[in-house]
Amino acid sequence: KFIKHKHIDNLLWLTADVHYAAAHFYDPAKAQSKDFTPFWEFVAGPLNAGSFGLNTTDGTFGPQVVFSKAPPTGQVNLSPYAGLQFFGEVNIDKHSQALTVDLKDINGAVVFSKTLPAVK
Repeated sequence: KFIKHKHIDNLLWLTADVHYAAAHFYDPAKAQSKDFTPFWEFVAGPLNAGSFGLNTTDGTFGPQVVFSKAPPTGQVNLSPYAGLQFFGEVNIDKHSQALTVDLKDINGAVVFSKTLPAVK
């Protein structure tokens, strides 16, 4: 509510120390709590630890799972050799000020990418 009412723009959340990769879009039109500005959350990491699956999402902020890559249901604490280790890279274009988030696997291959234009 504070962020919306103070007109704080270009906000996103980068989340780490989870054991999968995901991109979530939070939408007030689909949320229990309506008084906020839509935002993105990008999830990755850790790069070298056991993999776990997604948790259930809380409907307070209307999360939409736009992308996720995690072990199949019932498989937990998988070795890094299972290939489900991730990290993120964020770049901002110096001309347009657009922000691009790339979620990458342990080999550096992009598994998800999203470019967000700067709000001016």
